Amino acid sequence: MTAIAGHGASVHIERCGKTFADGTQALAPANLDIISGETLVLLGPSGCGKTTMLRIIAGLEQPDIGGRVLFDDADMTSVPIEQRNVGMVFQSYALFPNMSVADNIGYGLKIRGVDAKARAARIAEMVALTNIGGLEDRRIDQLSGGQRQRVALARAVAIRPRVLLLDEPLTALDASLRDRLRGELNRLLRSLGITAIYVTHDQAEAMELGDRIVVMRKGAIAQIGTPREVYFAPQSRFVAEFVGAANIVEGAVSGGLLLLPGGRLALSAATDVAAAVAMIRPETIRIVGEGDASLTGTIESVSFIGDKQRIVVTGASDKPLAVDAPNTIAVGAGERVGLSVAPEAVRLLPKED
Repeated sequence: MTAIAGHGASVHIERCGKTFADGTQALAPANLDIISGETLVLLGPSGCGKTTMLRIIAGLEQPDIGGRVLFDDADMTSVPIEQRNVGMVFQSYALFPNMSVADNIGYGLKIRGVDAKARAARIAEMVALTNIGGLEDRRIDQLSGGQRQRVALARAVAIRPRVLLLDEPLTALDASLRDRLRGELNRLLRSLGITAIYVTHDQAEAMELGDRIVVMRKGAIAQIGTPREVYFAPQSRFVAEFVGAANIVEGAVSGGLLLLPGGRLALSAATDVAAAVAMIRPETIRIVGEGDASLTGTIESVSFIGDKQRIVVTGASDKPLAVDAPNTIAVGAGERVGLSVAPEAVRLLPKED
């Protein structure tokens, strides 16, 4: 993939909330700093406020009184979208069916008054960047879903926006194509060096694309961090369960140990609480011999899922535990097993979220 030089604006969101005319609060007042050139992912379930925040950054929605949006310290709050120099890619792509691929890519340049020669050069650059050579003269209805997605990206990037905004651009594609294009999109964003803000409800997309992830819930920011931080160190039960698979267990605490029905687990840090709620990721639990473990249980089911197998163990904790084990381990339902969990893999969570 051809790389091109790019520069993105830093974005500062200050006390930006959104309350609609009927009194519905779609977004609680939020503060957020986005670094120039980073890809920030807004992640959360439907209705959590992530698209509302994106639309405020774009200029498609105005924040409540007192909210401000700044690009490189310049106040853009009252600046209309057409003057913000942002590129947008929507789930529907919003391409013009009566135009060719090349004309779609060059549309934003044309309305900005870029001359034909410069426009043609930029279109050629975008075609090479997004690997759609040979499609320039085709109509949009002659393209596959993946090709349309590339055209939409090329059109958004052609204007060399200060900020690229992407609202679930892969959702309409089938699973295998979505996985492949996610990797291509990741390489494209890295090569551009542009500030990108990406909305999704898909945890895999967020993990692969984001330099940082903003996890949102009920119109508010639940946690901000790198993919590793939000995955391994969630700050709430909601984040733990929304970002990847998680076992949530509860038990008494004594002498640095979490006491469970099937035994006990060592904690990595001292705590003065008498009882705790903890998160354990399925892949951090190892199946071992019953006599070698401080935590034991009975296998309820085994599901083969290709590169691994999901083993559900009962009796070890207050709820069944999911264990992601190598597919080479031969175990079956009804067997007694031991479970080994490193202390650092047991993440204590607030009791109330």
